[in-house]
Amino acid sequence: MTAFVKKQHQRLLDLRDNLLDAMHQVTRDTLKNAPMGSEASGGEHSGDAGSDTYDRDFALQILSKETDALHEVAAAIERVEKGVYGVCEMSGDKIPNERLEALPFARYTVECQSQWEQENGVSRGRASTASYPNFRL
Repeated sequence: MTAFVKKQHQRLLDLRDNLLDAMHQVTRDTLKNAPMGSEASGGEHSGDAGSDTYDRDFALQILSKETDALHEVAAAIERVEKGVYGVCEMSGDKIPNERLEALPFARYTVECQSQWEQENGVSRGRASTASYPNFRL
């Protein structure tokens, strides 16, 4: 493993830890602010209920995005451990170090990423978690 890959591996581990901490914080804050007792049974003002619903939906959106990022980071960690980190999953070409520094969990070269987006109509692909049996939230 090269010095660059070791450095990137540590960055990915740190990023994973930061994502998990952020997800835990959002979850804790959402649960802490959830209505309890008589409030949950309809005793609160309808404006407050709407605000609470919006806050919960927003928190769920954040958790969804964080989960997607976490999957990407976990996949990159697995690529490091398998010795294929920095190799484009589409072309097999080396992903430039500059791209990996900017996006340490990059799966593709810029050219292949662009091609993937054109073919799939979305900004980034995520493999199913079944592809990463060692991944745990």
